[in-house]
Amino acid sequence: MAHKHDPKSDVNGPSMAKQVMAGTLATATVNTGGKLMSKLAKHPLLVFGAGMVAGYFVYKYRKEIISNASKTIEAGKDFVLHQKENLEDIVAEAKESE
Repeated sequence: MAHKHDPKSDVNGPSMAKQVMAGTLATATVNTGGKLMSKLAKHPLLVFGAGMVAGYFVYKYRKEIISNASKTIEAGKDFVLHQKENLEDIVAEAKESE
């Protein structure tokens, strides 16, 4: 009998949804930032200033950034493990039916 994964009973469900949303927002930010940087590239002093501001905030929130990155990596590992278990269940079920 195959193991059915109920998404509602998953403890990490809402957390994964938040991480997917954060990834989507990051992608949108990168795309918007690319357009902005192409305009800023004409003014090197502004690029330097933007780099200083970004560096300040990365340094200020470095612990939170590292913590969130670690959580995201762990959630990804858990997701892969669940998918591997599901695949093993499907393969075992297929072998039983033969």
